[in-house]
Amino acid sequence: MAKGRKRAGRRQPEAISMLIEDHQKVQKMFKTFERTEDQQQQEQLATQICNELTVHTQIEEEIFYPTVRPAVKDGDLMDEAVVEHAGAKELIAQLRTLNPGEEMYDAKVTVLSEYIKHHVKEEHTEMFPKVKKTRLDLNTLGAKMMERKQALMAGIERIEAQR
Repeated sequence: MAKGRKRAGRRQPEAISMLIEDHQKVQKMFKTFERTEDQQQQEQLATQICNELTVHTQIEEEIFYPTVRPAVKDGDLMDEAVVEHAGAKELIAQLRTLNPGEEMYDAKVTVLSEYIKHHVKEEHTEMFPKVKKTRLDLNTLGAKMMERKQALMAGIERIEAQR
């Protein structure tokens, strides 16, 4: 099935397109956070950023990276991506314990944004071009990733509804 075609009335994302859309969404949220001075809105944005990144990194680590690692034959690149995820996850965990206005809150959001910009740049310029040259079925991979993403987001929504 060609990229962008519809199946059963719903767009089935190609794996790389899905990840790029996630990247763009989070980068837009970071920009909005930077322009926002209202602490309640900052908290909502930071929570949304953390949720999106948590799901995104989990999908990459559970599905995308293990699938593409053998095909791209660049263990160092794949290992670096996992290490970058670990740094982002640590900042996310720290942010989840803070509130806007607290010492280091804005700095942690800024550093997380910088981590993500760096990680995204490496994926877009190094990893994704290598993945595109493989014989992997990126449509099937994207469908699998989307299914997992929807399940993870539903779980987060259930947890937040209980708060």
